[in-house]
Amino acid sequence: MTTVFEPAATSRPLRPETPGASLATSVAASTWRPRFTAFVVTFAVVTALGGWACSRSEGSGAVSWYTSVLWSLPVVTAFPGLVGALRTARRLRLPDASWLVADTVEDLLVVVVPTIGRHDTWLALERAVRSFCRHLPARFVHFRVDLVVEEGCEAATSIHALAASGLPVRVVTVPRGYATARGTRFKARANHYAHELRIIERESRDDVWVLHMDDDTGLGPDTVESLAGFITHSRSGDRERHLAQGVLTYPREFAGNRLVWLADAVRPGCDISLFSGSTGRGSPRSGLHGELLLVRASIEAVIGWDFGPSCLVEDAYFAMAFCDAYPGQSAWFPGRCYGASPVSVRDFVRQRERWVWGLLELATRSPVPWRRRAPLLKNVLVWVCGPLQHPAFVLLVAVLLGDLDTAPVLGLLVPLWAFNMGCCVWLYWEGLRLNTLSSSPPRAQRWERPCLLLLIPLFSFWEVIGILRGVARFAAQRDQAFTVIAKPR
Repeated sequence: MTTVFEPAATSRPLRPETPGASLATSVAASTWRPRFTAFVVTFAVVTALGGWACSRSEGSGAVSWYTSVLWSLPVVTAFPGLVGALRTARRLRLPDASWLVADTVEDLLVVVVPTIGRHDTWLALERAVRSFCRHLPARFVHFRVDLVVEEGCEAATSIHALAASGLPVRVVTVPRGYATARGTRFKARANHYAHELRIIERESRDDVWVLHMDDDTGLGPDTVESLAGFITHSRSGDRERHLAQGVLTYPREFAGNRLVWLADAVRPGCDISLFSGSTGRGSPRSGLHGELLLVRASIEAVIGWDFGPSCLVEDAYFAMAFCDAYPGQSAWFPGRCYGASPVSVRDFVRQRERWVWGLLELATRSPVPWRRRAPLLKNVLVWVCGPLQHPAFVLLVAVLLGDLDTAPVLGLLVPLWAFNMGCCVWLYWEGLRLNTLSSSPPRAQRWERPCLLLLIPLFSFWEVIGILRGVARFAAQRDQAFTVIAKPR
């Protein structure tokens, strides 16, 4: 196993970092503390309308029973999500929060960025690497960026030129013939190669931290402060913390398609609710993201990334393994990373398809102990039932059965439905607020919020298509394919 440092034959100056990203990162954590007006308003409106509808309907037909079950099911994830959001709001309100008190970190930070190295991902990779090298020196005395690429990748010349430009960057090339013990493929294979290299280089120590980032996701000053704050205080209190996750945001200026950017607002909303609630309480039972994932190198050396050939969601596999080996030792921090949403509806759907396919494989066929998989399986089942809950599908069922009465069989279910709907609208609304605060200018344009509210049914329909495709591929048991979407700018 070797690390490749071959200089490129040609070189060119780095493209300047997008101005909006550095401007937006100065927004203090207190300004994006979760707000709940969208939830309260939606809950009140849906409760009122639902109560009026119930008063005019019997709610005893087949469709009523169908909606009573399917439209109540999301509470399984909605309630923990709201609890997590309230916890996030409380934490960001504390004036003495540990992440706001960061010392200069002496530990080595290794930023690991696996990339497919295609021409359509190169510009985003360059932007991300430039942000690492610009912001990390403010708090980290020792850091390095490892770009993990496949041997013979398309953009090899540009990637090597970047490493040869004087930045603290090296290229780690995964040989074509490299194979893990369990036959792991795709991104997990690249992560495992880099992990084995660190073991050989004796960097799998307690004083070395690994920050996993995607090749389109950069950092800002707030990210670095939060990372340093977590590391500074990771050994404080009665329990050590070995892993932490932050918040994914998508600045407007990195978006290739504004409608897809609006549809992706749900992801930051999930980060400050469901993911914050699980990872922040010590065990990432709801999974992890592959970016802005900070883990102690000695812990990663124990777990590794060799999860087998069917692994499509390596971050979720790692989360389950961490829960099993180190329960109660994870944390959440409010630092944001700055990435790009898919450039097209097709890429949006393909991304969701891979997630569903991979999570179904993990939840049903993984060697991870059942007790660790059970919480994730619950979330996956609710997600997979999404197509059956969509109003368009319910309307189709009602027309086919000749029964248009969708009222619940029990009036007490109306507040539950309103709760679920309120959480859904809140995820998009708060996610959009986070994305706009990470943009330049850091405020919503006039058309964005009305458009978001009107198009939530369309966005959820796109999610439904991805879910259906993922379920179909899982059921067909075809050979897995790891979809890497294009990355704008």
